Amino acid sequence: MADRLANSLREVREARGLTQAQLAGLVGVSRKTINTVENGVFVPSTVIALKLAAALGEPVERLFSLVK
Repeated sequence: MADRLANSLREVREARGLTQAQLAGLVGVSRKTINTVENGVFVPSTVIALKLAAALGEPVERLFSLVK
């Protein structure tokens, strides 16, 4: 069985009081990209994952994890 990528992006973003559009602006992607990552439809590139972590002030491991 393949691993899948889980994320806590929505929870961390909401805890910071940011909208999807605001986070998208900080990272340089569209609001739709944030939405699809949060919903597990899109797996972000390493660069986007690192930008998300930096924008939220969290280690990337806090935002993303592998689930078996």
